[in-house]
Parts: sequence; structure tokens; C-alpha cells
Amino acid sequence: MLKSMKWALFAAAAILPLAASAAELDTMSTAELLPLAQKEGKVTVFSLSSRIAKVEKAFEEAYPGIDLVGVDMSSVKQIARVVAEQTAGVNAVDVLYIADTPVVYEDLVKTNRIVPYIPPRVAGELAEEHKTPLLTQRLSTKVLMYNEAANPNGAPVNNVWQLTTPEWKGRVLMVDPMQRGELLDLLVEFSLRPDDMAKAYEAQFGKPIAVDSDLQGAGEQFIRDLFANDLVLVPNSDAINKAIGDKTTANPPVGFATYSDRRDNEKEGWALQVANDVAPSNGILFPAVLALVDKAPSPAAARLLIDFMMGDDSATGGPAFEPFNVPGDYAVRPSVKDSPDSVPLKDLKAWRIDPVKTAAARKRIADLVLTLQ
Repeated sequence: MLKSMKWALFAAAAILPLAASAAELDTMSTAELLPLAQKEGKVTVFSLSSRIAKVEKAFEEAYPGIDLVGVDMSSVKQIARVVAEQTAGVNAVDVLYIADTPVVYEDLVKTNRIVPYIPPRVAGELAEEHKTPLLTQRLSTKVLMYNEAANPNGAPVNNVWQLTTPEWKGRVLMVDPMQRGELLDLLVEFSLRPDDMAKAYEAQFGKPIAVDSDLQGAGEQFIRDLFANDLVLVPNSDAINKAIGDKTTANPPVGFATYSDRRDNEKEGWALQVANDVAPSNGILFPAVLALVDKAPSPAAARLLIDFMMGDDSATGGPAFEPFNVPGDYAVRPSVKDSPDSVPLKDLKAWRIDPVKTAAARKRIADLVLTLQ
């Protein structure tokens, strides 16, 4: 008995410094974190954006001796990977840069697979909604995009219900929502706005909407009607951007895509533009968040990276944030000014998702989509 008690006390003593160490790391400045991070030598991040490659270069220049390994991976795959690795007892990744927050909160936050970290340097300037339950690095979008070269007078759509009409049959694109959680969140948001969707229907067709008896509101009816109008599901963002934005296409489609992909117009020969004047909304705004992975192998370097990715105190956010300071991405730090080519955030007609409400409705809409594919 005495032997077991001594062992318990030893184990507790061994655990306490680790817990204290994590608490201490959370309060350290970047100058204090740096020597610890250099001793660790490496930090690994799963990133929802390929732009992590630019962050990698800037981070390694700012902090010599620390190798940043950035892995471009969709949010859906990140969630599955973290769950699988931790279930197997593997702790190989330090930071997640991830969206699909309704699932993240349910599958990773509530199960303590990831934990929040708010860098002390920026904590005071962030709104509470951008600190809880995880740190928001920027706001991103899934919104209706069109080809501005083929439509020089503006978007060819001003009401989402037009997408269910014969004119747009087989000419509306979307990445498969069962493969990209942000697109499923978009459809969920339509379902959560039945009054807005009903009002827009009546404005478009001049009569009240009739909702199928097995559906809950005008938003779900829109989803069904959109699929029935031969909605085209594509495998990835590159496919949808090329199809919509190709300047050589005479009668291009429209589709729900990422506004910030417009940054590649010149390089790729695209003419992507956001359709903003659309009733009742052109899509959704959602947070791209940063989080520490539980039992991160490089906890000091992980915190240093998260701090770095919030940008410096310049108007552009400096080399850490400039890859994300493009038209269609929106900073959450007031000191960082959005691209002047963006539709101002206050004027963007996109709904902000509520991750809790979205999470509650997700299964029903996922089941509906499966019946429609």
C-alpha cells in the first residue's frame, strides 16, 4: 500500500511540471518562446490553404533554426487524421489551421484533441468572438462567383432562386459538399434561413413558396430544387475556378466558391469575381482558426507559429499575414487593413455562420444531400 502511494505521489509530481509548463508557455512572449522553440527545432502544421508554403518561408527567415513543415490538407481530412493518429497514440502534428468549425468544435474541441491558444501579443485587440472557443485568424468565404469577362455589366444572377430555373440548368457548380465541409455548411445556412429564403422566392417568382411536405422550410426546398436543376459537383477548387473563370469561355457557369481565389486571376488567366448583389445572400462567411494539438511534440514552436500567423503590427500584417491579405479574405485584427480590392466586409452580402446552430442542423442536411446526389 505504502509503495503504491509513493508511486502515485511520484507520478503526480512528474505531471505537475508538464501542466505548469503549458501554462507558462501560454503567457510567454515570442522572445521567451524562441530559445525553447529552437531547441525543439521543428513545428508541423496541417493547413487548409496551400498558402502555408509562403508562411513557411517567412517563418523560417524570421526564426532561424526552426523547420516549419506545412502540410496542405482539407479541413475534413485534418479532422479525420487527428482523430486517427491520436486514437493510435501518435502525436506528430503541432498546429491545425482549419475551418469546418461546426465539426471541429464537436469532434476536436469537446474531446480535448485540440486546445485554444491566444497569443498574449494580440489578445487585447481581438473581439471575444474571435478568441472563443478557438482563435480566429481570418474570415473566409463560400460565395457565388461568376466570370466578369463574360459579364462586364455585373453578375448575371441577383437572386439565388434564379439558379433553380431552366436558364441555369446544369450551369451551377459546387465542390462536393460531402467532401468539403465548408460547402455543407453553406447548404446548412440556407436551411437555417427559411424566412429569408421564402421572401426571396416570392420576389423572384411573384408567388409564395410551396414547400414539399417532407422538408423543413424554404431553405431546404432551395437545396432540393438546386440539385434537381442538375447542380454540377466538382472534385476540388481548381476545377470550379477554371470552369467559372476561364476567359475563353463564351457562356460560363456560376458557382459557389472561395472569393479569395480571385487572387490568382492574373496568373491563371481567370476572370473570377464575387456576385455580391444577390438576394437574400450570396453565401457564407466562416472563421479560419488556429489551434494547438493536444500533446503537440513542439509546444513552444507551435505557440510561436500561431503568434506569427496572426501577422505583425503593420497595415498589411507583414510577411506572415500578407498571403491571406487578398481580396475576399478578412482580417480579425483591427490593425490589419483588408485589401482595397475587396468588397468591404460591412457590405459583403454573406451570412456569418453560427457554428453551434450549424452543427445541430448538419446531419439532417447531409442526409438530404445524400438523397439528392
